[in-house]
Amino acid sequence: MVKPIPAHLLHLPGWSQHTPFQQAVLAAVYSIPKGEVRTYQQVARIIGRPKAVRAVGTALSKNPYAPLVPCHRVVKSDGTLGNYSGKGGKAGKKKMLQKEGAIER
Repeated sequence: MVKPIPAHLLHLPGWSQHTPFQQAVLAAVYSIPKGEVRTYQQVARIIGRPKAVRAVGTALSKNPYAPLVPCHRVVKSDGTLGNYSGKGGKAGKKKMLQKEGAIER
């Protein structure tokens, strides 16, 4: 089920410049609780676009709001980390997920 975009995200600088698809992806990822992860496939399903798995990854690779929108909490379907364009790359993603308790050290 597609949830409405939280009002405070609508006021982030540059939010209106993102496509509706990108906004949906960022809003879905924003809702992932600390200590949990979702797969790219799960995010695609959450936004009602189950075949758009790669597009979800592309949208997250351009996330300007990290860590507020915690794209590091999205992993591949096989449980591996996948890519991360934020600070520290994959190693940084792993460290953040370990710190949050989402994966073992």
